[in-house]
Amino acid sequence: MRIGRSVTPDIDHSALFAATPSPYLVLTPDLVIVDVNEAYLRATGRTRADLIGQQVFDAFPDNPADPGADGVKNLGASLGRVLATGEADTMAVQKYDIPVVAQPGVFEERWWSPVNTPVKNADGRVAWIIHRVEDVTAFMQSRRFRSRGDGRRMTEREEGMEAELYARARELQRLNEELRAAHAREREVAVTLQEAMLHSPDLARHSDVAVRYLPAIGSLNVCGDWYDTVDLTEGRFTVAVGDVVGHGLEAATVMGMLRSALSAASRAMAGPAGALEVLGMYARSVDGALAATAVSVLVDTRSRLLVYSSAGHPPPVLLHRDGTCELLDQATDPPLGARPEHVPRPQAGAAYRPGDTLVLYTDGLIERRDEDIDTGLARLTTALSDLAGLGPARLADALLARLGVAGGASDDIALVVVRV
Repeated sequence: MRIGRSVTPDIDHSALFAATPSPYLVLTPDLVIVDVNEAYLRATGRTRADLIGQQVFDAFPDNPADPGADGVKNLGASLGRVLATGEADTMAVQKYDIPVVAQPGVFEERWWSPVNTPVKNADGRVAWIIHRVEDVTAFMQSRRFRSRGDGRRMTEREEGMEAELYARARELQRLNEELRAAHAREREVAVTLQEAMLHSPDLARHSDVAVRYLPAIGSLNVCGDWYDTVDLTEGRFTVAVGDVVGHGLEAATVMGMLRSALSAASRAMAGPAGALEVLGMYARSVDGALAATAVSVLVDTRSRLLVYSSAGHPPPVLLHRDGTCELLDQATDPPLGARPEHVPRPQAGAAYRPGDTLVLYTDGLIERRDEDIDTGLARLTTALSDLAGLGPARLADALLARLGVAGGASDDIALVVVRV
């Protein structure tokens, strides 16, 4: 090394990570463990082979013997915030028991002080999450014993833990106050935006139509699903629902553009297929519209006929008065913008009887993780058969409750119920 010149040493970051005294995990955005340091292995009694490649909650499930266990829920919420915001999330002290390796089915009481930090790639997306924890079990148990009056003084290590926990609590308080203020502002803007985008003047003239809109949990009421009703000549109107991939303001902006375009095309074209052809051509020029889906149904009350066309969307259901269900799945085509060249879209018709009910929805109503869509459709039609005697508003609410999504789900849900 020459005097007066600085030299940057070659640093072995893998060795640094392995030697770090605090326990660390590295997770993918799918919460799969891709790296772990020695301190974490010592703290949990695991090996690298036990953990690498495992989904974190498969490796560390909740203690089934503890009915109040909430480690999976709370850690999952924290990791979700990191992925959604791209910011570090500091958790309060968390009781999270871990399995005892040598005794299958047995869990050991553990308390942790976790911090979850994002690592972003070149385009700003979260590529990994660093999950850092401190094992504060001894401190929490000693506090429990002192609260029972044994009078034992804290050790130097316990005093250090208490100081760190105090600092962590203060940081959490500050961050929570900032988050609450920001959330309130963002939610006010989001709700106003979503209401403006989903305003449908023609819908107010249909007392026999009920709509329900449930944004994905944690999405601030801004998402990419939509619904619309368009009055045409006397006795004819269209009902449509659609779904843009993603959540947030970007998806909502694309949703607003596609919804307005379909509304205009429905007024100008002869039927749903023509309207979706126009929408598909328009979608190719809109960033973020690729793979968006939509379905449009023309209700002709004079001929008692439903004319429909679908662009990659789950099929509407015609619920007959006797409780039988008919899937409107005979005119399904790829999603919007999927074809580089224009191809006419299919269109089909179905007769209905007065008192039947038309149900349109987005995939958040029926899709579940690791489940075939046919299973979701069967669950939907079974529920509708049981609810055939209800009016549109009551049927919509009862259906959401029956399918377990009345309080929202992991994906957005738009639901339209029409008594024809």
